[in-house]
Amino acid sequence: MQDSVPHFGSLINGETVDAQAPAAIDLASPSSGETVARIDEADANVIGRAVAAAAAAFATHRKASVAQRARWLTVAADAIADARDELVDLLVSHVGKPRRLAEFEVARSVQFVQLTATELLTLRGELLPLDAVDAGAGRFGFARRVPYGVVAGITPFNAPINLLVQKLAPALAAGNAIVVKPALQGTAVALCVADAFARAGLPAGMLNVVAGGKDPALALAAHPSVAAVTFTGGTMAGHALARAAGAKRFLAELGSNAANVVLADADVGNAAQRIASAAFEAGGQQCISAQRVIVATEIFDAFLDRFVAAAQKLRVGDPAEPTTDIGPLIHEGAADRVIGLVEDARERGARIALAPTRSDATVSPAIVVDPPADARILHEEAFGPVVAVLRASSVDAALSLANDSQFGLQGAVFTSSLEHAFRFADDFDVGAMWVNEASRFRLDMYPFGGVKQSGVGREGIRYAIDELSQIKFVGITPR
Repeated sequence: MQDSVPHFGSLINGETVDAQAPAAIDLASPSSGETVARIDEADANVIGRAVAAAAAAFATHRKASVAQRARWLTVAADAIADARDELVDLLVSHVGKPRRLAEFEVARSVQFVQLTATELLTLRGELLPLDAVDAGAGRFGFARRVPYGVVAGITPFNAPINLLVQKLAPALAAGNAIVVKPALQGTAVALCVADAFARAGLPAGMLNVVAGGKDPALALAAHPSVAAVTFTGGTMAGHALARAAGAKRFLAELGSNAANVVLADADVGNAAQRIASAAFEAGGQQCISAQRVIVATEIFDAFLDRFVAAAQKLRVGDPAEPTTDIGPLIHEGAADRVIGLVEDARERGARIALAPTRSDATVSPAIVVDPPADARILHEEAFGPVVAVLRASSVDAALSLANDSQFGLQGAVFTSSLEHAFRFADDFDVGAMWVNEASRFRLDMYPFGGVKQSGVGREGIRYAIDELSQIKFVGITPR
């Protein structure tokens, strides 16, 4: 019965609140198509109340010690771990993430919060040599990082725990209060994480959740009491949020079309295996999933054979099964987009080395070979299990193809040559790059973010804390 469907809405000051005229949005399971939740979208009144609650909490707790903030994070990490089973089930049912990958995401998120608490204890300010100029002689100056106040965190569906804590933990570590607006599919996850922080003793109002889609996100970013916005999502959405935010701190991880380059001196089998996992696991629904694979002509056929074989070994099916590698895409429209990219490439003359099969929102791996330069797959973000494989006649040609994109988030090059590795390190236009590891690999302690249309700013534990705080200088002149 429809009345048995659970409702999720907004959380302000630790309490569930209702919109004045709630727009209920049904959330369908990506695997079954059945309604698994109903989301009550926040209106302008709810957004205003959430921001006001965050501002009041920040004013009350802005001088909380580093030790106290670290305790909140440490205890919250344990509370998230305690909620592991519930969170994994939500990822499987609301997002369609395969269970094995869901379990990894929860474990990674717990570790991220723990590491943020540890990093917080190491942060330092800076003494400045004011007497480097004559006018500064006899004066004392120092710089330290201080919070912005209220931070807005806006997160996507594909990693609703990890990408939430990537914003939440650094914002709180820096001393801010935060209002988060998760994707619809991540609403229940965000509320579960908020409950974990509340059980950890985080004061009411320091973390608030507003539910809904595009309109609440834009209203939150535009609110004059929000001092900083951190967002992960598509490039078009990022541009819209930046316009709404105006002149305030804006941190964004946006779209991608990740290039993975395999040079002639690479370990072909290793490259094929790693790139197949990076391209197709979790349905390719990650911003740094491999999408363009650029292979030296000399090894092209050998690589392609191994790549197709590796893709065929991945298990497609029910995300609840622990052996599943590829579950459904987030909805059937996403599946339509992936099939459309394959058909566009075919119609333009590309060869389909591995044709996809489709059942509702589930699409098996697709491998497109030698698409022409105007094929959509080379220019759009697929966000699905489809890859273009291209030939490169030289290292220069491979680098040129890799850089022929409006995006530049994270890329990869496979080679046994230090000379080639350093060449790509210098000239590959991405925010982060791996050598002999595929583009989807990410560790949370390094700076992560994009160039070109892939975003602004950097995430990663210490780097995100820096991004979500600001430098304040204090100068002292003795009397």
